[in-house]
Amino acid sequence: MDWSIAKILLQDGIVTGVIYALMAVSLVLVFAVTRVIFIAQGEFVSFGALTFAMMADGRLPQTIYLLPILGAIIFLKELYFYFKGRHGLGLHWCFIYFIALPLAIMFLIPEVLALEPNIWVKALLSLVIVVPLGPMLYRLVFEPIAEASSLILLIVSIALHFAMVGTGLVLFGAEGWLVSEPFFDGQTEFFGLTWNYQSLFVIGMTAFTIFALWMFFGHTIYGKALRATAVNRRGARLVGISTSLSGHMTFWLTAFVGVLAGIMLVSFITINYETGFMIGLKGFVGAIIAGLVSYPVAAVAAIGVGIVEAFSTFWASDYKEVIVFTLIIPVLLVRSLTIKHHDEEE
Repeated sequence: MDWSIAKILLQDGIVTGVIYALMAVSLVLVFAVTRVIFIAQGEFVSFGALTFAMMADGRLPQTIYLLPILGAIIFLKELYFYFKGRHGLGLHWCFIYFIALPLAIMFLIPEVLALEPNIWVKALLSLVIVVPLGPMLYRLVFEPIAEASSLILLIVSIALHFAMVGTGLVLFGAEGWLVSEPFFDGQTEFFGLTWNYQSLFVIGMTAFTIFALWMFFGHTIYGKALRATAVNRRGARLVGISTSLSGHMTFWLTAFVGVLAGIMLVSFITINYETGFMIGLKGFVGAIIAGLVSYPVAAVAAIGVGIVEAFSTFWASDYKEVIVFTLIIPVLLVRSLTIKHHDEEE
């Protein structure tokens, strides 16, 4: 291998690594606030990518029916609890959030697609369709067991992953999808390499998203509330911060990050209903290297995972997945020997 090949591999590793960085940051966020190791994070990548790909191909995505179905289930659940005397969100707000808005999205999306919008509008529509699934899944699946042990939350997360993979197979089929129309066409040269504008767009959008999250956590009241919940859930409740609201906001953010990553990635690789799982796992490697606590370390580690994967593809393509996932073994070994163990907070 000479330096010219190494530069190309480094370029490929950075482009895929920034996607893994988004996954790693969102996984750290979910775990810090809700204690959920969100295995199903990759499914938001698949759902977002495939919804966008179907619209880019001129088809109506079947995901528009998921919101009304989930909304109806949640509304019936809230109605049951209301008559049992367990009042949470008011019924009128439940009807607006879980019935009216999902139905509005389901009926308006075909009308907008009939106007043959450009690819940017279709990307925005993908966010509108898939991102609300995040807080809905939290309210339906995780909120009722929010105070359960981390092991139970992990088991439920794995079950949700399999449910979403099966749903993805039903909605999108087994074939893969690729969007041939880029957001930006053309290329430029610097650092001795030829860069597509699409690749620079992915890197720039990732950097902007991470910067926006940093601004949100550091300079908004809701971001500071999420940080407080991540530091100490019990203390956050004592000072009046709703851990339920924190959970919903966290799943809004993680769904947005996952869908955004899927929209950007489907322009580079073919994605099917189960591709997101592997992408999420590689982001999980970065999150584990960061100890599931540090956002900057998770992002940098995930980019490193992408670079290692690129070079592994060149040297030993049959073992690239093995090499990538082996990265966590020395990290876990070192942490097991150096970190003092504490009983889980009651």
